[in-house]
Amino acid sequence: MNTVVVAFLIALTVALVLTPLIRGAAVRSGVLDHALTSRKIHGRPIPRLGGVAIVVAFYTPLVALFFFDTGVGRLLWSQPQRALALILGGLAMAALGVYDDLNGSGARIKFTVQVLVAAGMWWAGYRADSIATPFGTLELGLLGFPVTVLWIVGITNALNLIDGLDGLATGIALAAAATIFWVSFANHRALMALFMVCLAGGLLGFLRYNFHPASIFMGDSGSLFVGFVLAATALQTHEKSTTAVALLVPIVALGLPIGDTLLSMARRTLRGQPMFSSDRGHIHHRLMARGLSHRATVLALYGITVVLSGMAVALFHSDAWQTLAFGGAIVAIAAMLLVTAGYVRFDQTRLLLSDRKNNLAMRGAVRRAGELLRNAQDPEAVWKVVQEVVPALGASCASLTVVARNGTIQTSEFSWGFDEAPLTVLRARFSLLGERPDEGRLELGFVDGRRTVDRDTEIAVELLCEHVYAAVQRIAAEHETETSGLRKLLTFRR
Repeated sequence: MNTVVVAFLIALTVALVLTPLIRGAAVRSGVLDHALTSRKIHGRPIPRLGGVAIVVAFYTPLVALFFFDTGVGRLLWSQPQRALALILGGLAMAALGVYDDLNGSGARIKFTVQVLVAAGMWWAGYRADSIATPFGTLELGLLGFPVTVLWIVGITNALNLIDGLDGLATGIALAAAATIFWVSFANHRALMALFMVCLAGGLLGFLRYNFHPASIFMGDSGSLFVGFVLAATALQTHEKSTTAVALLVPIVALGLPIGDTLLSMARRTLRGQPMFSSDRGHIHHRLMARGLSHRATVLALYGITVVLSGMAVALFHSDAWQTLAFGGAIVAIAAMLLVTAGYVRFDQTRLLLSDRKNNLAMRGAVRRAGELLRNAQDPEAVWKVVQEVVPALGASCASLTVVARNGTIQTSEFSWGFDEAPLTVLRARFSLLGERPDEGRLELGFVDGRRTVDRDTEIAVELLCEHVYAAVQRIAAEHETETSGLRKLLTFRR
């Protein structure tokens, strides 16, 4: 127990000291979240990369105690494959998150890396080969591998999706870590318990700066790492457990991000939105839309998480009939939350179908534009494609600024329709590369009387920006290759 306390205090101290240093470095380097879309709640640029402090805080006590505490060293070496797998897998997820925070990475790249890491964890022994139920154990057999990968990837992204308000993901993860620690300790899983106190210390120290009003965000570097560690540790905690519903314990503890993710997938499918797009339909957005303040929403969701964590611990110590009773209570809480957040609205079926039709039409237009942009040979050709797709997005005028970096910085600017537009035109500006407005931008003008750009249109425009940016980078790379070849030819002739 002394080792657990020391590990927690080391992680807590490292996070408290390191977070403001990373915050300052992020500000100086311009690694900021600029709130360029309506789904962003904060009104000013906030430093990202706070997750790096959590990662360092997590590993510091493990390294320190490995060298100065022989008991921890024996504990790590007693399960070298599993210990090394979680350590390396966590580093891989953190590296993926850092890359995404700095440069932006598409959904395909993130999903591919996550699946590969999850597959490696299965090989190292982090497996869901069986699921205990109140009525017996269900052996998964060949389904164990896909279920394991789905669990790790799903929980990793669930925590990433719930990271929409100051301190929300941090607090939820902290409660989940405390729950999994208790179950690990009770199950005599000393290594997993040690991992959880290290994570909890890092999260608590970071929360000091991340709670509303936040001065730094954890970013993908934090959310992907924390979600991965929670998912992997939960698998080890439930393995060979004697409790009737072993895997249900972390599911309940992480019930809020899991439920929000499932609802997001269903919502985007019904509305015809891309599965990996971001919107304002998450539970925290809905609670704020119903009048709760930023801080009140976070505290309310904290309360729900604490209740779920308490139920998860109770489930661990319950028998079959008690489990069924707790299950009924959980269903009741979920139903109440769905109604309160406004998810149950049968009177809006017609509007939902109309939105789905519009979304599919905009996505189709953007997809066709993407195909044309793959063959564009110069910025003028890119601009021509943009002009053709703009009306399908409801806009009446547009301007495009592209930045090509091929040894030198070359900027091309195009504009259409703004000179003739009325003074009441609504202008909306979008960055071609996520949170990097210096990499080019697309500005659209709407003269149909709207006062804001709805999130569905924003998603379509963001997809178009991705296609435009990819085309610009490809054209710049091809131009650089041709220029380099010409220089070599001239040098050879001389």
